Amino acid sequence: MSVSLAVWLFIVLAIISANLPWFSERFLFVFRLKEGTKPFYLRLLEWLLLYFLTGLLAAGLEKKITGEIHTQDWEFYAVGFFLFLVFASPGVIYRYELKKHLDAWHRLRKKN
Repeated sequence: MSVSLAVWLFIVLAIISANLPWFSERFLFVFRLKEGTKPFYLRLLEWLLLYFLTGLLAAGLEKKITGEIHTQDWEFYAVGFFLFLVFASPGVIYRYELKKHLDAWHRLRKKN
């Protein structure tokens, strides 16, 4: 596998992992909650956990490709955090804006 392909696959994986908490109603994708819907703080906790797991995967990929993990300053981690936050925006928009409109449309369609 070329380095370019590995980087693109990692970016796609980061986008998917940033959006996963917003599409699942199970906590950590395994545990069902009594309330039925997952509260925002649990989604945020899952998102943060996936951020760190993705970062560990990135460090492992860097170690495999270059043979070492380069030291970074705080700016690198700040940019990575906010990039992961931007990657999550489609899931957040779907969950808190689009889903209620789609559900209303489906209910309206069932009535007719």
